[in-house]
Amino acid sequence: MSAASSALVASKLNPDLSNWDPEHEETWDSRLAWRTLWITTFSLTLSFATWYLVSAIAPRLNDIGYTLAPGQLYWLVAIPGLAGGLLRLVFMFLPPIMGTRALVAMSSALLVLPMLGWTLAARDTTTPYWVLLALAFAAGIGGGTFSGFMASTSYFFPKRLAGTALGLQAGLGNFGIGLMQLILPWVVGFGLLGTAALTPQSSADGDLVWLHNGGLVLIPWALLAVVLAAVFLRRVPVTANFREQMDIFKIKHTWIMTAIYLMSFGAYSGLAAQMGLIILNVYGDFPNAPNPLAFAFIGPIVGALVRAASGPLCDKWGGAIFTFVGGAGMVVGTAVTAFFLNPTSVDQFWGFLAGMITIFFFAGLANAGTFKQMPMIFPKRQAGGAIAWTSAIAAFGPFIVGISLTMISPTAFFIAVTVFSVFCTWLAWHYYARPGAPFPG
Repeated sequence: MSAASSALVASKLNPDLSNWDPEHEETWDSRLAWRTLWITTFSLTLSFATWYLVSAIAPRLNDIGYTLAPGQLYWLVAIPGLAGGLLRLVFMFLPPIMGTRALVAMSSALLVLPMLGWTLAARDTTTPYWVLLALAFAAGIGGGTFSGFMASTSYFFPKRLAGTALGLQAGLGNFGIGLMQLILPWVVGFGLLGTAALTPQSSADGDLVWLHNGGLVLIPWALLAVVLAAVFLRRVPVTANFREQMDIFKIKHTWIMTAIYLMSFGAYSGLAAQMGLIILNVYGDFPNAPNPLAFAFIGPIVGALVRAASGPLCDKWGGAIFTFVGGAGMVVGTAVTAFFLNPTSVDQFWGFLAGMITIFFFAGLANAGTFKQMPMIFPKRQAGGAIAWTSAIAAFGPFIVGISLTMISPTAFFIAVTVFSVFCTWLAWHYYARPGAPFPG
């Protein structure tokens, strides 16, 4: 029996893999690693769908009887971003403490709380605003899990496959954003999982709406993720207490990569959350205004697919050049979009949509590049911590974007993002992508 086969047999008998080192074939089992990747990615996709549940439901709340002001809606959609960022600061320390199996099982179970909460809130238009804010914060659990999952997955793969594994997990996980925004307009149109007997709401145009299905449709899949994690996942021997994990903050590259990832994923996640409301508020007063729910999912899905597809390419050519090209593309995309935020005609919407898709496309490239870079820049344990920390800060994107749009005009906001993207793209070039840079991987 080969060493890999012995490791697989041992993994079935013991939740801990005491002799695990992906950098050596004799102490690495690729079947176990890939199995772990697919299960955690399944849970992560549900996590992102839960994180963006509020952004999908919020544009229709007033249609079913709520009377929320635009500022209240921006805050409601922004709160999951605040919660996701704060909770990532917690989840980032959990992989070496809890282990993969316990972490993924617990995280999947916690997702049921916001799913069930929004199922109930969407059926009762007398729900106080503070309760809606609390439920929005609970949806942030879905965003918080990312820093734990990605760090945990990095323990299972050798550096040569880090771009592929992390690109697939993050990209397919990000797909949950567009998935939520894509399926919600469909599932709210009929009774689901025995709920046809429940009284539907009436929308502003008189159609019947089962808006509670947005949360309800996810619950069975979250419970399945709990079972899969408990049965099939294992723990690798990477351990560190809280104090030991703080050493990443002494390394300058932690802060450089944090700024770059805030540019890429921060903008991606923030604009994905707020795009529906931006469309509603900028173009909603025109005759034949575009339906936000018909377009909000396109950009996030494009970015997610680009991120997943770019992982193997980053393994082949290095992540730094993808980060740099992604940043440069984001500069162009944000600058172009700024010209379509004070429209005089609804026809200008197509220019706005093209600019937004450009941003999401190049953000996907940069997101893939950064997650290839970090396992190459940092040792394995520190790489997990750096991935978790940078993803935690970038998770504040939906909150930063949402609050910014309540304080300044969309045009001013996109100009500010353009300037920040120029700075971060220069960082990517100077420290990583230029000829002779010390960490080109």
